[in-house]
Amino acid sequence: MMKISELQVKDIVNMGNGKRLGQLTDLDINLSTGAIEALVINASGKMMGLFGKESEEIIIPWKNIIRIGSDVILVEVPTTFERKPMKFEPPSTPRKR
Repeated sequence: MMKISELQVKDIVNMGNGKRLGQLTDLDINLSTGAIEALVINASGKMMGLFGKESEEIIIPWKNIIRIGSDVILVEVPTTFERKPMKFEPPSTPRKR
């Protein structure tokens, strides 16, 4: 068994070209089955786009994971994988009454 915190410190590498994609930032979980559907990676290498800077998320379906090793997660992703723009927005300030 493996903890999420153990997965978060592993580099995620694309087997097709050997490039490092980033590290795990989130999981997509099917709530009805409890199965992990996909890994979510922040492609910028930072945990969040700070100060309004945009970063991108890479969504890797669970079926594309080749192997989870001691230091790395090997995945197979096509050259056109799903990217979603992600923008950090600070919480709104509370209204004065």
